[in-house]
Amino acid sequence: MRSESFGTLLKRLCIVIVFSIAFGYVEATVVVYLREIFHPTGFTFPLTNLPGNALWKRLILTETGREAATLVIILTGSWLFGRSRQQRFAFFLAIFAVWDIFYYVWLKLLLNWPASLMDWDILFLMPTTWAGPVVAPVLVSLTLLVFSVVILYRCARGAPMKPTRMEWLGLIGAAIVVIVAFCIAGQHIAEHNFRSYFSWPLFAVGCIAAVVLFTRRLLKST
Repeated sequence: MRSESFGTLLKRLCIVIVFSIAFGYVEATVVVYLREIFHPTGFTFPLTNLPGNALWKRLILTETGREAATLVIILTGSWLFGRSRQQRFAFFLAIFAVWDIFYYVWLKLLLNWPASLMDWDILFLMPTTWAGPVVAPVLVSLTLLVFSVVILYRCARGAPMKPTRMEWLGLIGAAIVVIVAFCIAGQHIAEHNFRSYFSWPLFAVGCIAAVVLFTRRLLKST
């Protein structure tokens, strides 16, 4: 396949960013409605006022389905925007990152929340509850966005990065470590010492490992 110029890919990346910003707004508005239903007096941790009735269970199931649909939309968008496997992977990272960052930007504009990046949030519900301080997923998203731009630049040069199987396994392992940090914290959102359950060392190990592996592959590909 003939390689595209970085300018061409950059134009498509700009469209991806616009798409992701709008998608982030859709996500944020859903949260506005959910908080009005379940937390009319304010969304604060620990979450000790969670109802357990049939309506709550039905809405949780609906919300889980919406999250699954969100991933399908991101995957579909990356497939449509990309022209090769690496481009599609890069656009997946970009859509996910910008969507996640602007989700919090829109919530700040709509609800004046979070008050700070250290405020906690429920991040995901599949396969269990993920939780942690807002700064953590934002840091992950910023890292993914940098990865995306680098991959697209390499694609434009006609020299795509080609990680080995072991490097892929390492990156997947690093991602799992980060997810585990969020999932452990998610099991304690109703406890008064909930903050102590987010393992910054575990989170840092996953993030640093991913950056090191990515940088190593980049240097080898240069």
